[in-house]
Amino acid sequence: MTKYDVLIVGAGCAGLTAAIYAARAGRRVAVFEGMGIGGQIATSPLVENYPGLASVSGMEFSNSLLEQAMGFGAELIPTMVSRLRAEGDLRILETDEGEFAAPAVILATGTHHRPLGVAGEEEMVGRGVSYCATCDGAFFRGKTVAVVGGGSAALVSAGMLADLCEKVYLIHRRTEFRGEAALADRLRSRENVEMVLGETVAELVKSGAVLGGVTLASGRSLTLDGLFVAVGQQPDNAAFADAVELDERGYIRAGEDCRTSMPGVWAAGDCRTKAVRQLTTAAADGTTAALAACGV
Repeated sequence: MTKYDVLIVGAGCAGLTAAIYAARAGRRVAVFEGMGIGGQIATSPLVENYPGLASVSGMEFSNSLLEQAMGFGAELIPTMVSRLRAEGDLRILETDEGEFAAPAVILATGTHHRPLGVAGEEEMVGRGVSYCATCDGAFFRGKTVAVVGGGSAALVSAGMLADLCEKVYLIHRRTEFRGEAALADRLRSRENVEMVLGETVAELVKSGAVLGGVTLASGRSLTLDGLFVAVGQQPDNAAFADAVELDERGYIRAGEDCRTSMPGVWAAGDCRTKAVRQLTTAAADGTTAALAACGV
């Protein structure tokens, strides 16, 4: 069993920020990542809303965080974590590469957007398909877009885009929204918003290398510059369900102090219960969790 001072699960913004702070504090730090550096933001072609960085690709941003963390001495271990357990004062991570122990563990596993499941969707991410109106909406100013979803997140996204875009279609498979009625009522009053209810996206239509529109299940075609998918997110916390308390949606229960139900374990970033999930809030969580893990 290999021992460290701090173990971090996840090499996204929250996890790598935590690694920077903990390693800079002189702790021996290991970061575990079995999927890919950066998490969701790594797939974004352009990041413009992180303070101090006017324009950078998501991959460049992620690689810069990794280089900074490793520069302070953090180690990257490319493997999946299958379980977390406690043994006295130590917290043990079980992985494909063996067991690792430390008195402090930070879970920064993030989430993944639930896809539509339409052919070619993954290929079109960053080429007209987006999962974050807050992140990418400004790139479609004055253009025509659609939002898919019926929850509050979809309604908020549609309202945000209506302030920027010439036309916004809101596509929902049911005839009533699951989200807040007040949000839906405000959208109905917007002249540039069209509700497309009782419909699903059957096909993505390309225009060269980018999205050109969609075909709906009814056969109706919509010409679009952008498609924003807001059909929910899924946290990646199943491996820790028997160690820390999760809410009904699978998010780790943790407040602004990032403390979980297991002493010595913190949760940082999108994987925890919180209202806002952005790069800046992930970085803030990583800072908070690392300082606590280091006893600051």
